[in-house]
Amino acid sequence: MTAPPIATIPFFSPELFEHDREALLETVRAIGTEPEQKFILGDRTARLERELAGRAGARDAVACSSGTSALTLILAAMGVGPGDEVIVPAFGCPPIAATVLDAGARPVFADIDPVRLTADPAAAEALITSRTKVLLAAHMFSVMADMPAFRELADRHGLRLIEDSALAQGGTLRGRAAGRWGDAGLYSFVQVKTFGMPGEGGVVVTDDTALAADVRMLRNHGQDGVHRFVHHRIGHNSRFDEVMAAFQLHRLPGLDDRLARRAEISAYYSRRLTPLAGRGLVAPPEGGDGRFPYVYTVLTERRDALRAHLAGHGIAAHVYYPRPLPAQPAFAPCARPGGSWPNAEDAARRNISLPLYPNLTDAQAEYIADTVCAFTDTHGDHE
Repeated sequence: MTAPPIATIPFFSPELFEHDREALLETVRAIGTEPEQKFILGDRTARLERELAGRAGARDAVACSSGTSALTLILAAMGVGPGDEVIVPAFGCPPIAATVLDAGARPVFADIDPVRLTADPAAAEALITSRTKVLLAAHMFSVMADMPAFRELADRHGLRLIEDSALAQGGTLRGRAAGRWGDAGLYSFVQVKTFGMPGEGGVVVTDDTALAADVRMLRNHGQDGVHRFVHHRIGHNSRFDEVMAAFQLHRLPGLDDRLARRAEISAYYSRRLTPLAGRGLVAPPEGGDGRFPYVYTVLTERRDALRAHLAGHGIAAHVYYPRPLPAQPAFAPCARPGGSWPNAEDAARRNISLPLYPNLTDAQAEYIADTVCAFTDTHGDHE
């Protein structure tokens, strides 16, 4: 095994924006000293929305304060409320259930596909009732959900489809961008996402211009952007910051290169780690349709031992979602009594993610792969 290139390889890089520091400082100065003092929802936000809509191939994009807020706004624009049910994955980020509850509706948890680790369309279909209003499919780690199946399912049952692509910006499936299979999709800009920024932010993408207009109104306390202090609906404070809009416009031209670097590292990991399946570690395959390079996640029964082994060699790993959503205290009361989500429980027990970011060096990636391989040589088992 090669020697570590640095003392510690962090899971979240502290230097993601180092090369853009001067641009960020200048942006803060320029916007802070402009005569109009427009700090939210200005021309820069509008330009960013146009750029992101064009990049995704969507009719509209509405920037808002976070990915969670984007989901909240979509649910509100779709009229989701008391008495409604929304089918959500049993494994994933808590907001996919919390936002439904905040809307006054009930999240209904569908088990996941054991390979994709995203909601299983067949499991979701079995849960549809007369109260079901929305299907919510969420992409996970670096694999898109089976969106063609969810699109067909929603159309057949007359349901709205939300595509939570918060972490999947840059992914495509059958030539269609992540976020573009649902009636509405969303991206998150929190710093570790593929188009992250030094702050919170998100965007809704959709072809439904009426829904986009509602989201645009809801994000600004129910105002229509024309008649100030006239509140047409009960809305939210989910407005986008002009400094961050300008900074994201500055970084947008480099996004494809950063995505390509993430994909290069992911492919290297897969070449090194896929052969370890017989020794108790399951890695995602190299490349393929419906992949996006957000985090690199493997599955192993010896997850905690692997994490300790990596930490002992100066590598920080991360465990996402160590409990399935129905087992979370906040959501257990609304989970189906006696329900079982074996694939979600399995993923929660076995997943561990390795460092993956554009400024990870080749030497660091090699050292990480070497360290994982050394662990399986010593601790491998046949799952």
